[in-house]
Amino acid sequence: MNLRDQLLEIIQASDKALTVDQLTERLALESTDAFKELIRTLNTLEEEGLIGRTRTNRYGTLAVLGQAAGIISIHQRGFGFLSVEGETEDVFLPPDQLKDVYHGDTILVKKREDNRGKTEGVLLKVLKRGLSEFVGTYTLPSGRLDQFAFIEPDDKRINFWPVVNPDKSLGAVDGHKVVVRITKYPDGRFAGACDVVRIIGHKNDPGVDILSIVYKHGIPTEFPEDVIDQANAVPDEADEKDFMGRVDLRNETIFTIDGEDAKDLDDAVHVKKLDNGNYELGVHIADVSHYVTEGSPLDVEAFERGTSVYLVDRVIPMLPHRLSNGICSLNPHVNRLTLSCVMEISPQNGKVVNHELFPSVIKTTERMTYTNVREIIERDDEATLERYEPYIPLFDLMAELAEVLRKRRNSRGAINFDFAEAKVVVDEEGKPADIVLRPRSVAEKLIEEFMLAANETVAEHFHKMDVPFIYRVHDNPKPDKLDFFFDFVANFGVHIERFKGQKVEPKTLQKILKAISGEPEEPVISTIMLRSMQQAKYDDVSLGHFGLATDFYTHFTSPIRRYPDLIVHRLMRTYAFNGDVSEKTIAKYEDRLGSIAEQASKRERRSVDAERETQALKKAEYMESRLGEEFDGVVSGVTNFGMFIELPNTIEGLVRLQSMDDYYHFDESQLLLIGERTKRQFRIGDAVRVKVDAVNLDERTIDFTVVGMPKREQSRRRQPTTIKATEGRPKKDDKKGRGRDDKRPKRGKPGKPGKPGQAGKPSKPGEKPKTSQGRSALDLKKKDGQKRKGDAKRGAKKRR
Repeated sequence: MNLRDQLLEIIQASDKALTVDQLTERLALESTDAFKELIRTLNTLEEEGLIGRTRTNRYGTLAVLGQAAGIISIHQRGFGFLSVEGETEDVFLPPDQLKDVYHGDTILVKKREDNRGKTEGVLLKVLKRGLSEFVGTYTLPSGRLDQFAFIEPDDKRINFWPVVNPDKSLGAVDGHKVVVRITKYPDGRFAGACDVVRIIGHKNDPGVDILSIVYKHGIPTEFPEDVIDQANAVPDEADEKDFMGRVDLRNETIFTIDGEDAKDLDDAVHVKKLDNGNYELGVHIADVSHYVTEGSPLDVEAFERGTSVYLVDRVIPMLPHRLSNGICSLNPHVNRLTLSCVMEISPQNGKVVNHELFPSVIKTTERMTYTNVREIIERDDEATLERYEPYIPLFDLMAELAEVLRKRRNSRGAINFDFAEAKVVVDEEGKPADIVLRPRSVAEKLIEEFMLAANETVAEHFHKMDVPFIYRVHDNPKPDKLDFFFDFVANFGVHIERFKGQKVEPKTLQKILKAISGEPEEPVISTIMLRSMQQAKYDDVSLGHFGLATDFYTHFTSPIRRYPDLIVHRLMRTYAFNGDVSEKTIAKYEDRLGSIAEQASKRERRSVDAERETQALKKAEYMESRLGEEFDGVVSGVTNFGMFIELPNTIEGLVRLQSMDDYYHFDESQLLLIGERTKRQFRIGDAVRVKVDAVNLDERTIDFTVVGMPKREQSRRRQPTTIKATEGRPKKDDKKGRGRDDKRPKRGKPGKPGKPGQAGKPSKPGEKPKTSQGRSALDLKKKDGQKRKGDAKRGAKKRR
């Protein structure tokens, strides 16, 4: 063990700060050179923020010294929040503690309590600058300084405007959107300096506004040459030699069901009724891992991107279009390689009583749209019914099975949010022409249930094999946020009955949603509930999924657009199909999956942030052309500076207190505004009529003024509802409970068989692929008397 590791081990094991003499003694250092190396190492560890030092030159962990190190996120109003790895709560820093600190910096702070008893930080030092490049507008001031160009950042959290170094402008002109690299930070006398490294385009050119957001978030827009070369080498059609070792399902009636404009079709389904009365649900996912091999240029680039990004006017794919829209897309009537999860489901309780996982080849029967399927199930369009007449019973069966699965999820307490989702429709110039609500019809909900079932089944399968895996986890809500939410809903007559310290299970929140269903405040309460929960993320430990009320969950169904799904496919092939659960393989994935999960979560967050920002920009732009127009809306938030109003098309704007007809007091306990003279009240859920007063495209904000308020409906004053908090579902002995405390135990021998279901091992080389001939896919492995040997070795699971 080197000196650095020895020092960290000693300091981390001590519950108090240690002097240099104490460290020297514990390390048994004798020579002068060893002592000098100790001081150098201590300085390095301190500069990296791994240890701290007191004024009396004692060294300890940051926790022992009451310090914290992390990345600062600065609000445009001057204050900031320090995100500390491993801690659930951010540390607040007031503006006076952020001198010479910039958004994204890694800093060291001393924790202290403010006069309200809340933790805040006192700046000790800047450990590392976080910002190297940013997007902004190239600006030439008028007058005697017109020879000096400076950059106005797009991100308002960047609170300095650096000067462009002479001869480093790349020919940019006033108004160009550019990417710049910081060469010098401000030093108190100087504003900082930068070089232009890319010209995006003029700020008034079509599409440049969206591209600026893309570059701001660091999302790559082009694929490297070696990635394109590998993609071009992939064949246009599936090669028959690749069918060997796969179950042939080309005679099955299999459908893709997606939106009208979808091009990357990565999932297909089939449903049938078995002789024993159970349902068979087959979920077949594009075998992207067959073409994107581990360590290849395509794989490296997919890891870096993490996910496809869906913006208002474009899609930035994780994989080149040749794969995502071509050989990997389950286009109709062509052979495609897939990985299949076929489940046998009880009609009585929706449980998966048996399942198989296996590589397959399919040829989808039809490329269905959500609209088509909805029209068939609801008997809504004669032309559609006539066109798909032979398949009507199958879609009816799908709807029947989806309802069985939905009832099972609801019975265990899954939380079902039903938010309206808006789509911004843009014209050829990139201008917003309309904002329409995307419906969640019976067809979308049907596919959602099928994908959830497959994801849960795959997650449980490999959890029981006790092998390293990637899970989609949603940890329990933080108690303080739940307390705030319960106090909030009490204002609407919904009271939660629970004893101190009682854990709240998903079913309690589900009951709240049922209690306020159909009420004007339902969307707002649902939003506040969602904000009280933790964010879902990827993890290599199976923590369960609070929102879905399940102990096991992963993402298996979208490998074209999500890297974790691609990794899940790769792990399925390694463990289940190839039977490789060797110590070397287990050690390899134990070492890698944690960082893969962390990277995927970060890239997902980046994608969501970019998508939201482009939506906010286009919504503001849409309302800019409607200045002075009036709209009906609902109060969606109340603060001490005004109230937020949401329109039916999901656009949200602010009514500022100074624009209102009276001096309004903010009642924080009841979240309402009360007029001092008129006694008029505004509370969440109230219907109001507003006028568009102002729009700020740079800030993505919309200002409203109130022009009318309909009389509050009497139904708002309904009888109070009391809900008893539930303790949750009983846990089975072989399952881990949800929550961060449930770390992966020491792993025993991997591949221990579990029930129900089994992983299918491919045919031996040279064997013809198996064909279904209309029989149950679960019976395919019984054909020709094929036996399964070495279940434990391959991690295959035996049937019940």
